[in-house]
This record gives sequence, C-alpha cells and structure tokens, in this order.
Amino acid sequence: MPATEADCMAATPAGPTTILCLTVNNHPGVMLQICGLFARRAFNLEGILCTAIGRGDTSRIWLTVDATDKLDQIVKQLAKLEDVLAIEERPNAREQVEAMAMMLARIG
Repeated sequence: MPATEADCMAATPAGPTTILCLTVNNHPGVMLQICGLFARRAFNLEGILCTAIGRGDTSRIWLTVDATDKLDQIVKQLAKLEDVLAIEERPNAREQVEAMAMMLARIG
C-alpha cells in the first residue's frame, strides 16, 4: 500500500536534521564502508539516497541524520575514507526532508 503524506510526516525525525551530501567513488563496497562507519559509532541514519553521477564512475549519496554532538566526529571520519571525494553538510534541513518525503509519497 503506498505511503500517504501523513505517513511520511509521521516518519520524519523530530529533532534537528542535517543532510550530508557525499560524492564518492562508485564501486562495490563503498556504501558498506560508509554505513559501517555510522553503525560502529551507534549513530542512526534516518534516510539514505544514492545515485550515480556523470559517467557513472562517481556517485552522490545523501544521508539524513540527526544533528548531535557525534556528527562533527563522524564527518571527520568520513573525510578520512579513501573513496569519499567530497562532503557537504546542510544543517537545519527539516523542511527539505519533509518536502522530499511528500514528493516520494506522491510517486510511490
């Protein structure tokens, strides 16, 4: 059964939300490295979206996370990963997350 806008709004995290936009090398195992980094630090990812960009040799990963004290440390750890080419932090992204959730509910 498709999600409704109300379902998406209820599923959206309540605290301050940050979107991390990562540009990474596109090959097997990169997503596992990134998700493993968050898991090892007991940090929850609220949402993940990934797509290949350009000729397909790189990908863009959008991670929706709660903004906590751990976030700065995790961003530093992400920057150390060989396959992470760029990191862009978009703090206070609550409205963007809600808009994306509603859009996905309409097409889902």
